[in-house]
Amino acid sequence: MKSQSIQTKIDIYAFEELSDDIKSLINSAKAAVLTSYSPYSEFKVGAAVLLENGMIFSASNQENVAFPSGLCAERVAMFYANAQQPQTPVTAIAIAALTKGDFLQTPISPCGACRQVLLETETRFGNFIDIYLFGNKEIFHIKGVQQLLPLCFAHF
Repeated sequence: MKSQSIQTKIDIYAFEELSDDIKSLINSAKAAVLTSYSPYSEFKVGAAVLLENGMIFSASNQENVAFPSGLCAERVAMFYANAQQPQTPVTAIAIAALTKGDFLQTPISPCGACRQVLLETETRFGNFIDIYLFGNKEIFHIKGVQQLLPLCFAHF
């Protein structure tokens, strides 16, 4: 038998340490939580996608009583950006979550379905996506979706 270890590299930042472009992206994700339709979970998530041309598309999670008919903020934002700018590569995504009137202290990460959609976008454009996960206490930066989705299902 052989054993292999898989590691994920996460850089941890304070908000003040980030570039102005990334601060703006995170602020767009934070603002997007206000458009969340989440009456069942009361867990509001916002995501903002940065394209290579500098455009930002943001969206929020949208729930439905016929679970699982709703969609996560990450997929709504990514699909919206790809529908509006289908030839423009995505360079980064920021994700923020709010519950009980405040943003989470530590970041949340995308669900498996969202990770797969992000991976497809990376594959589609042939570039890594920088992922910024916002928490009041710290911000995680992950370089590339495969760091979040090891042993991923991808077609190359």
